[in-house]
Amino acid sequence: MNWYLGNYWYLLLLILLPVIGYFIIHYIRWKNKKRNLFAESRFQDALFEKTSSFAKLFPVLYLLGFLFLIFSIIDLLGGKEQINVKQNVSSTMFVLDVSNSMNAQDIQPSRLEEAKNIIINSLQKMTNDRVGIIVFAGDAYSVMPLSSDYSAAENYLLGIETSVVQNQGTDFLKPIQIAAQKFKNITKGSRNIVLISDGEDNEGHEDEAINLARKEGVRITAIGVGTEEGAPIPEYYFGQLMGYKSDMYGETVVSKLQTKALRNIASSTGGSYLDGNNLDNTINNLVGELHKNTGSSSTIISSQSAVHYYQYFLCASMFFFLLIYLFNPKKDFNI
Repeated sequence: MNWYLGNYWYLLLLILLPVIGYFIIHYIRWKNKKRNLFAESRFQDALFEKTSSFAKLFPVLYLLGFLFLIFSIIDLLGGKEQINVKQNVSSTMFVLDVSNSMNAQDIQPSRLEEAKNIIINSLQKMTNDRVGIIVFAGDAYSVMPLSSDYSAAENYLLGIETSVVQNQGTDFLKPIQIAAQKFKNITKGSRNIVLISDGEDNEGHEDEAINLARKEGVRITAIGVGTEEGAPIPEYYFGQLMGYKSDMYGETVVSKLQTKALRNIASSTGGSYLDGNNLDNTINNLVGELHKNTGSSSTIISSQSAVHYYQYFLCASMFFFLLIYLFNPKKDFNI
């Protein structure tokens, strides 16, 4: 425990002690002088009540009473006690696919909006976990570092569109590489990645992504959004729908959910694959997945708590004044 004085300026109250002592001594001398003026010393025993031996201690009791009263005001033995709380936490990096196929509307309002809703609703069920956001397509970028500021995460998510990554495609390796860097100071038992994608246009780097995740002790939970029937891919220009993506023959491209790579990545890293088309079930299952192994990793949270002992000094002060009250019939100095 670290000792400290509650308020150093309160030490000036100690100056009151010699002042109080001066007045007590001055009062005793004044009282004796008045007695001598009233009657000669040989008649004082008959005229005045005899002072008890204990009453002679009253000046000392008064000084002790005031001394401990000042100590209680100063909070003399107050201190700060450090409290360590062991808390199981996890660190989760949400890896969000923002390739153009995520604009498909086989899931309303779109795959991308459904993916963002999954993350936002999951955040509302988290407490102490740290979360970050990475977006990817053919390239990957960190949008938000690991943090427990969930409101900031929601604000970042609201601004994410497929246009934030110009190089299109679905390269699973690149976001895993960025996540591994962000997990550098996180113990391996609490590293989680939530990979949300439709799995389409996979560039075939899932094996490298799996090997890296295993090496870094990262568990990946994959969530697939979209349907097997699929839907055309809208093409927007400055927010306006200009048509649908077509192939080299002018045929409309239909984007379908591809789960093979997602399932492989999840199972190979100790995670699970979740169907992201049912929002409530997905969120409940995801939160359960993220806290499966948090018992293997914990964080020591230190805080300082103020410790006060003024009440003991106050009790001592009251005790001395109580003695004076009980043994002083006239309720004055009587000395």
